[in-house]
Amino acid sequence: MFFNIIHKRIKIFFIFVIIMFIIIFLKVIYLQVIKYNKLKNGADDLWSRELPIEGDRGLIYDRNLDPLATNLTTTSLVLIPNQIKDKELVSSKLADILNVSKEDMDKHVYKKTSIERVHPEGRKLGFDVSNKISDLKLDGVYLVKEAKRYYPYNNNLSQVLGFVGIDNQGLSGLELNYDEYLKGKSGSIKYFSDAKGNKLDISEIYNEPSNGMNLMLTINNELQKSVERELDNAVLKYNPEHALAIAMDPNTGEILAMSSRPNFDPNNYKKYDTETLNRNLPIWMSYEPGSTFKIITLSASLEEKTIDLYKDTFYDSGHIQVENAKIKCWKTGGHHAETFLNVVENSCNPGFVVMGQKLGKERLFNYINKFGFGIKTGIDLSGEASGIMFNIDRVGPVELATTSFGQGVSVTPIQQITAVSAAINGGYLYKPYIVKALLEPETNTQIKTYDKKLVRRVIKEETSKEVRTALESVVTNGTGRNAFIDGYRVGGKTGTAQKVNNGIYMTGNYIVSFIGFMPSDNPEIIVYVAIDNPKGVVQYGGTVAAPIARNILYDSISILNIKKSKKAAEKKYQFNEKKYIEVPNFVGKNISELGKINNGLLIEYTGTGKRVIYQSIKSKERVLEGSKIRVLLGD
Repeated sequence: MFFNIIHKRIKIFFIFVIIMFIIIFLKVIYLQVIKYNKLKNGADDLWSRELPIEGDRGLIYDRNLDPLATNLTTTSLVLIPNQIKDKELVSSKLADILNVSKEDMDKHVYKKTSIERVHPEGRKLGFDVSNKISDLKLDGVYLVKEAKRYYPYNNNLSQVLGFVGIDNQGLSGLELNYDEYLKGKSGSIKYFSDAKGNKLDISEIYNEPSNGMNLMLTINNELQKSVERELDNAVLKYNPEHALAIAMDPNTGEILAMSSRPNFDPNNYKKYDTETLNRNLPIWMSYEPGSTFKIITLSASLEEKTIDLYKDTFYDSGHIQVENAKIKCWKTGGHHAETFLNVVENSCNPGFVVMGQKLGKERLFNYINKFGFGIKTGIDLSGEASGIMFNIDRVGPVELATTSFGQGVSVTPIQQITAVSAAINGGYLYKPYIVKALLEPETNTQIKTYDKKLVRRVIKEETSKEVRTALESVVTNGTGRNAFIDGYRVGGKTGTAQKVNNGIYMTGNYIVSFIGFMPSDNPEIIVYVAIDNPKGVVQYGGTVAAPIARNILYDSISILNIKKSKKAAEKKYQFNEKKYIEVPNFVGKNISELGKINNGLLIEYTGTGKRVIYQSIKSKERVLEGSKIRVLLGD
C-alpha cells in the first residue's frame, strides 16, 4: 500500500512536469512567434535612435509647368544629449552661432531625452550657419536635411497659393486646401547606441522619405504676370483701398489669373496682418456690382424676348420715376431717344429699369438665381462668400428697378465673371476651378485630373450671340471704348457702384469695374477688374477699370495666340480721341516724299542717304496717330 502511494505521487509529479513543459513551450512560441515583432521593436527602441528626414513638399506649377511654389534644401539641428561630452562648450558654441542666449540653448542641451530637435532656433538653417556648426565636429550634434518652402515669384498669386508654417504644414490657400496631397512622408536614419547613449559600431538603417504630390493649376503664369503688373500700376496711380482682377476661360471655368491688392510675400508671411493673409478678395469680397450686373438683365430680356435691341425704343429724359424714387441717368439731361442697343451702349439706368419692369420680378430673379448669384460658386479655394440677394417676397417696384441696374444687391467678383461667362459662351454656367491635375512627384505624370463641370444651361446660343454683339458695341461705340483694341473683336461692360456705409450711400466713393472678353464672336478669355475708391480721377469704370482690362486683354493676344479678325469693327471716335491709322510704305521713297505720304506719324531718321531702306513698323500695320516710327536712310 505504501508503494502504491509513492507510485501515485510520482505519476502526479510527472504530469505536473509535463504540463509545466507544455506551458513553457507555448510561452516560448508566443514570445518568439506571436509577440516577436513587438518585443524586438521594443528592444530596438531601448538601444536605437532615429534622426528624422523630412520628405519634400509637393511642387505647385502653372498650366505650362512653370513652378510657382518650390522647395529650398536647408538643414535642421538635432541633439543627442547623452552623447554630448562637454555640455557647457556645446551650449555656448551653438548659442553664438544661432544668435540666441546660452540659457535658451541650455534647455535643449541639458534636456533629459534621447533625441532633441532644436526648435525653432535650429530649424531651416542656411548653409552658412550649417557649415559653422558642422565645422565644430561636436559629439551628439547632428544636422539633418529639411526643406523650406520657396515662392519664386514672391507676391504673385499669393492669396491663391497661401503659405506654409515652419513644419511645412499648409496654413492658407491651396497650400492648406491640398495639404494632404502636398505634404510628404518623413523618413529617418536609424543608428544604435549603448545604455549611455554612445553610438555603437553597427550599420545604420536608412528609411527613405517620400515626397508629396505636385499640383498643376489652371493658371497661366504669363497672364498672371500681366495681371500683377497692372494691379501694381493701378495702386501707384490711384491709391485705391482695394484692387482686384480675375481672368478666366469662359468655356471651361478655368481660372487663368487671379490677384488682388493688398497682397503679401508668402516667403515672409509673418510680416503681414491676418486680414491681408486670409482675405482672397476675388472670392471673398461682396459689394454692389453696378452696371456690370446689367449683363444679366440684358440676357434675361433677350432670352424672354421682352425687348428687341434694334426695333424697340426708349426715351431717356435723364431720370425715371418709380413710386416715390427718382432714378437718375448718369448723364445729366439723359440720352433722349434710344434703341435698346443704345441703352446698353450708354449704360442708361432708366432704360434698364424699363427692361426689368418688362421682365417682372419673378422672371428677373429666376434668371439671377440661374446665373448663380446668391450662392457660392464652389471654386476650389477656401473663404468664398455667397453674396446677398433680395428675398423675392420683399421685392417691390423700387427693388426691382434698382436690381435691374445692379444696385441693392451684393455679389462677389467670382460670381460676376462666372455668370457673365455663361452669358457669352452659349449659355453654359460652369463651376470655376483652379487646380487642373495632381502629378506624380518624380515624373509629373498626371495621377488625377480635374475637368470642367457644367452646372446648368442658362440661356440659348442665339441669345448669347445677341449678348456678345451688344457688348462688342459697348466697346466700339459706348462706355467701354477705352478697352478697344484695333483689329480685334472685344466686348465688355463698365460698372460704377456706390459704396454703402452704415446703410447710407457714400458720396464720391465708388467701386469702378469693367468686365471684358475677346474675341467677341468666339470668346477665349474674359477679364474682370474692380478698383475700390480710386483717388485723383473721375470715378467711372470706363475711365479707370477699362484701360486696365484692355492692357491685360492686349497681353493675352500673344500669350493665348489670338488672331486678328477681319470682321473687327471700326471705332467711332470722339473729338478728343486719337485715331488708329494705317502705316504707309516708306521703303524706297525719297526723303523729300515722306512728308507727302505721312498721315500723322512721328518720323525718326537714322543713317545717311536720300532714300528709305528700312522702317521699324511694317506698312499696313495700324497704330495710333502720333506714334513714333524709325526709318533708316541709305543710298
